[in-house]
Order: sequence, then C-alpha cells, then structure tokens
Amino acid sequence: MAAPMSADRFIDALRDEGLTVVEVGAWRTHNRNHKGPWGPVHGVMIHHTVTHGTPHTVQLCREGHSALPGPLCHGVIAKDGRVHLVGYGRANHAGAGDHDVLAAVIAEKRLPPDDRADTDGNRHFYGFECENLGDGEDPWPAVQLEAITRAAAAICRVHGWTARSVIGHLEWQPGKIDPKGFTMNSLRDRVEERLK
Repeated sequence: MAAPMSADRFIDALRDEGLTVVEVGAWRTHNRNHKGPWGPVHGVMIHHTVTHGTPHTVQLCREGHSALPGPLCHGVIAKDGRVHLVGYGRANHAGAGDHDVLAAVIAEKRLPPDDRADTDGNRHFYGFECENLGDGEDPWPAVQLEAITRAAAAICRVHGWTARSVIGHLEWQPGKIDPKGFTMNSLRDRVEERLK
C-alpha cells in the first residue's frame, strides 16, 4: 500500500523527469477530499479530454461542470507537452471501476477485462487528462506523448512501481474509450523504457 506523495514531492517528481509544469491557482489544496479518502494509491490513470484549446481544457478540468465538480484530474497534459496542475488529492477522474483490474494493478500483472464498476477509482489513482478530441483523428503530437510518458514514469519512479501501474480509463471502467488514438500497451512500453 502506498500513501500519496505530498503535493511538493509530486511537482518535484514531474520537474525531475524533465517536464514543464504550470501551477494553476491553489492546486495543492483543490480536491474532493471531503467526499472520501485519497489513498492508498496504486497507479496512474490516463484520459483524453474531448476538448480543444488548452485554456478551455485547463479551466474545465479545474472547475468541472454542473454534473461533475472539479478537479477532474491532477494534471492536464496539453498538446505542447506542458503539464498544468489543477488539483491535488481526491479528484473526479476515475469513477467506479473493476476491482479485478485494481487487484491486477496492485500485483502489477496483466489486466483482466473491465466488466464491472464496483470500486472507487478516485481514491486509488493519480489522474492525467490529456488534451485531445478523442475521436481517433485528432493528432497526438510527439511532444505530448513524451510528456504523458514522463508524467507516468515520474509517479512510478517515486513509488517504485513498474509500467504495469499505468492504465487507461478504458481499462478501468466499462464503456469508456479513453485515451483514443494510441494504445496503452505502447504507452506502457515507453514508460518501461524510461524507467530503465
């Protein structure tokens, strides 16, 4: 079981991995901790935003909307590779997912199919929303893919996790398709290479 790192350690880990980090407001204390526990943490979840334009995307992920209050992640990874930190602690990003998937992440084993939504993922995963329309046609610039790799690797490095602790929303919650436009296996391969 891993306790979440402090907000200061989190930003340091991202910067140590060579990322450009943008701090958005009082991100260190912007969270949903009053709705439930944050931790123990077991992995990193990657999403796409279904949005266009970094300012709008960052604002939406920070504030949320009427049906889902923000923060909607910990960091927004923009097309230019910058990581905008919008919250820290419990965030509304993972939702309910499959307990068998969580068990596989904890054991760092191959993921089973996600066929149920019975476990609170907001408690257990760091979350990155990645700016993309999610239609399979919006490009993923190389600099953005590199930033996603580095962000995931940064967290894995601090916690001593392997790339098997990095999952996509589509691997956690039935019916989700994000991230669309690259495979999670390819991302895990890049994270594994970076962690060597």
